[in-house]
Amino acid sequence: MRNFKTIAIALVVALTTLTVSAQDKKINTTTSKINWVGKKVTGEHSGTISFKDGVLKFKGEKLTGGIFTVDMNSVAVTDLKAGEGKEKLEGHLKADDFFGTAKHPTAKLVFKTLKAKAANVYTVTADLTIKNITKPVTFDLTVNKNSATTAFKVDRTKYDITYKSGSVFDGLGDAAIYDDFELTVDLRF
Repeated sequence: MRNFKTIAIALVVALTTLTVSAQDKKINTTTSKINWVGKKVTGEHSGTISFKDGVLKFKGEKLTGGIFTVDMNSVAVTDLKAGEGKEKLEGHLKADDFFGTAKHPTAKLVFKTLKAKAANVYTVTADLTIKNITKPVTFDLTVNKNSATTAFKVDRTKYDITYKSGSVFDGLGDAAIYDDFELTVDLRF
């Protein structure tokens, strides 16, 4: 009788654990957005990049991981109109001077560590791969019922994107482009 009671308790614990098991939430690549801003001495440009795929991993209500693939060929400029240099800048961003999308059509972000910072806010350290170069990035991610948001900066020179970088080349003056670009991410799932 004692063994039956022990088995029954173990079964209840196992069933409870199953209801709090890991759950993958795929992002909606159509409604999820990445906005970028790149700045230079004389101004800035902004635009968007699209996700190819992505998933947030949960255990119960707790975020435990994430992995995302970005379609680098989708890079678009939104602060210029057709005929005002939009196509030229988009082409340059896809060229080897910047993201080299012919050789490197995707970028990847893989969560490595997560620490709860506040209710529904996590400090995430992730591996970001651009142009087959992987470096860590850290950012705060706010998770809601069907969405998650973050904003962070990326130092492009760490990914061998040095075109007109004032920290790499001397004498650029007003032609210098700042090393950091800003990303604002809105995930929908």
